[in-house]
Amino acid sequence: MACHLDVLLSAFRSGRTIYIPGATGESRALATALRDQPEVSAGVRFVSGLVPGMNETLDYGGLAPDCTVTTFMLPACMRDSFAQGRVTLLPRTYWGAARYLQAIACDVAVAHVAPPNADGLCSLGVASDFTPLVWPNAMFKVLLINPAMPILPRARMLSIADADLVVTLEGPLVEAPVARETETAAAIARTVAALIPDGAHIQTGIGSAPDRVWTFLRDHRGLVLRSGMANGGLRELAEAGALADGGAHLAGIAYGSVDFYNWLQDTDLVEFATTLETHGLPALIDTPRLHSINSALEVDLFGQVNVEWQGNALSSGVGGGPDFMRAATFSPGGRSIIALPATAERGMVSRIVARLARPSVSVARSDIDTVVTEHGVAELRDKGIDERAQALITVAAPQFRAELEEEWRALRATFG
Repeated sequence: MACHLDVLLSAFRSGRTIYIPGATGESRALATALRDQPEVSAGVRFVSGLVPGMNETLDYGGLAPDCTVTTFMLPACMRDSFAQGRVTLLPRTYWGAARYLQAIACDVAVAHVAPPNADGLCSLGVASDFTPLVWPNAMFKVLLINPAMPILPRARMLSIADADLVVTLEGPLVEAPVARETETAAAIARTVAALIPDGAHIQTGIGSAPDRVWTFLRDHRGLVLRSGMANGGLRELAEAGALADGGAHLAGIAYGSVDFYNWLQDTDLVEFATTLETHGLPALIDTPRLHSINSALEVDLFGQVNVEWQGNALSSGVGGGPDFMRAATFSPGGRSIIALPATAERGMVSRIVARLARPSVSVARSDIDTVVTEHGVAELRDKGIDERAQALITVAAPQFRAELEEEWRALRATFG
């Protein structure tokens, strides 16, 4: 294995563009090898779909002074490299990221896969999102076989025959941390679940409230997963009988525990597809009763959403949520939901603000139907600006409502 790993690392040469999988497709073993031999990354341009919270093992931009990273979201571990100008953060949604990656020609593409089957095909396991899009146009293709990767029956597959190099490198998979239970997240999730009809197609993003929603959907029936991510809550719904029999459950990645990954392997419940398929707007808009459930850092009284900025610090990227949010507003019977706590910093800061003061808006006001906090539901669809503002003030924390009312009056007076 050491010899093969050396051969792999010898492909990391200055001036080359190298794709490495992100999200749950990241190879922790490869990340360790690069950390141990950072000199091989000198002058390399990494391209990846790295995700905050999932890919915090290694700052790829910090491996060498002259290596760079092009990605679409910003893990916390890479903020120093970003500040130093070594990270190019492309402001694309996931569908846009997929189209970008499909078009580029990398010098080297690394695919993190399960061991091959009898036909020489390797399952991409828990992450079919971006790798199959990059693979066809790469000049040098590397299959990184990890015996720990589950063979998910309907994940995308790559053939050993197409690889220029095959390396076996066992290592731990990316797993979701155990969720921290809070009364606030439970209250929000319970309210969101009450808005979901039987037979809905459901997408959830990252965040305590969206993640918690699954627990309160167990009494529903006929639900279908239509998301970028399948997480551990899906198993709760399957075992409670809440999912549609024979439903076309579709996701790009799995994100949970190893037990959950093994359960997906045994049940063959979900098809795992590329991001072009999971996040493509035309297909999503045609999906009936599509309900997108995503979190946010702030929402202003116009309904504009911030998912990227913590204070003046850029802490993330646009992500895949906006693709589903926009589609859900057009889906027959669909709904785009933002679920967030009303406050931050132990109640000292309101997440409902009069106007976003950040350098960019992450999600347009036209892509949001409903905002849910622990204080209730703000229905925004087909409401004028004044009605929207009042609805959002109503779900703000009580101690901030009077201030928000005054700020809105002052702001409204400037409209002419």
